[in-house]
Amino acid sequence: MTHYSSIDTDDILFSLITSAIREGAVTINGIVCPQDDRPDTSTTEDIVINTIALTVEKPQDGTSNINIYVPDKRAVVRGKEQSSANRARLKQIGDDILRYIEQVNIPELEIWTESDTIINEPSAGQHYRNIRIKWSIH
Repeated sequence: MTHYSSIDTDDILFSLITSAIREGAVTINGIVCPQDDRPDTSTTEDIVINTIALTVEKPQDGTSNINIYVPDKRAVVRGKEQSSANRARLKQIGDDILRYIEQVNIPELEIWTESDTIINEPSAGQHYRNIRIKWSIH
């Protein structure tokens, strides 16, 4: 029985997502990184992962985030130009990641989606799709 840390679950998500990109299942024009490694000034499509909770006792239960950042697009709303979420890219990238993760079989681990929402980052001119992943580690 292996004991996992939040660093381990971050590493697993990082490995899964970078494999998906390498295999062409997911396409982004930016980087994949742990929570604090995304540059503050990034204007690319980036994926940021972090684990927010992981129990110590077996079976271990945990929660991680996959945050998909996509620059806003310009849109005209009621005759006025403004920034708007690039919902098509947020959907495509997130759906591709979820499809890839769902097909992976990792011994001792169960992974499923707990929640999925889009959040505005107005100071960065971006929105991000927050996909919350739940873990059960046997």
